[in-house]
Amino acid sequence: YEYVLCYVDDILAQSTDPMAIMDALRETYVLKKSSVKEPDLYLGADIKKMYISGPEDGNKPRWAMSSDKYAKRAIDTVEAKLALTGRRLVTKCTTPLSNDYRPELDQSPELNAEDQNYYQGLIGVLRWLCELGRLDILVAISLMSRYLVSARVGHLEQLFHVFAYIKHHKRSSIVFDDTMPDYAADRWTQADWSDYYPDAKEEEPVNAPEIRGKPVMMSCFEDADHAGCRDTRRSHTGIIIMINRAPIMWFSKRQSTCEASTFGSELVAARIATEMVKGLRLKLRMMGVEILGPTAMFCDNASVVTQSTRPESALKKKHCVVAYHLIREAQAAGIISMSKEDGKTNLADIATKLNDGPTLRRLCQY
Repeated sequence: YEYVLCYVDDILAQSTDPMAIMDALRETYVLKKSSVKEPDLYLGADIKKMYISGPEDGNKPRWAMSSDKYAKRAIDTVEAKLALTGRRLVTKCTTPLSNDYRPELDQSPELNAEDQNYYQGLIGVLRWLCELGRLDILVAISLMSRYLVSARVGHLEQLFHVFAYIKHHKRSSIVFDDTMPDYAADRWTQADWSDYYPDAKEEEPVNAPEIRGKPVMMSCFEDADHAGCRDTRRSHTGIIIMINRAPIMWFSKRQSTCEASTFGSELVAARIATEMVKGLRLKLRMMGVEILGPTAMFCDNASVVTQSTRPESALKKKHCVVAYHLIREAQAAGIISMSKEDGKTNLADIATKLNDGPTLRRLCQY
């Protein structure tokens, strides 16, 4: 299929012959001649081609996305603001937030109305940087976004710290690698679910277009930081969904309930991840894309994996019953296939915890 993506006056054509689409549009609309070219900027993101190394590389470039120019403009604006009061960004930053800083424990004075408005604007800029692929600041901005209504002086200082971190760690790109991951077959538990969920099947759109093009594989990494909020002791969910080897969707948010155990918080995270997977699989099918097999879901909690993959496992915590059955039914329907992932290699850690600098950079390089 050929696709034309439109956002106000920005147009992106995907085709074996994209210029033919632009020529057809030119017959009706006035297009700026110099702007009709291979994309190098789209919605604030820098678009480029990159070569990757590996046995399946085939010596061909892949499209990549970064936020370099957008981030530079934002940093220049912040530095100009600080210069008015004789200040500057700190020079050494290994993590987005200061070491051991927790925004929920900040007891500094509340911002005045003008600074509060400025804080909200900075959060908007940083959240768009997350949308453009800066997954390394995802948790930090999720935590700081809780204080959009009533931020404190310390919160604003930490946003300046985030910008300092971005300034000194500005080389960050997402490569849309189309090679398929090769997971070991023995990672997945095969089970007969017919006695427990006899009617379980994946919901497929009745009006989906004919499947065309190359099939894709979906993977999902999910995690929860149990009782991570020191104020409410609610846990934090982190999810990263990939198509082939390219990260496509990411999620980082405090859970809406307080879970008494790690198992409960991880089960909530798995439920949210399952719902996101269902939505993306439906969307891809409506675009005529074939999905190979279940979505590979990786969780670093052995109890959740056991409860989700073994039909005979019984739930002992009744308040988790909805998440428990939703995940198991998705497993029975072939929507997901859950596997245990070591905590050191679980990419969702990027979206749940305030990791140290080396750990953060190691996970971002996967």
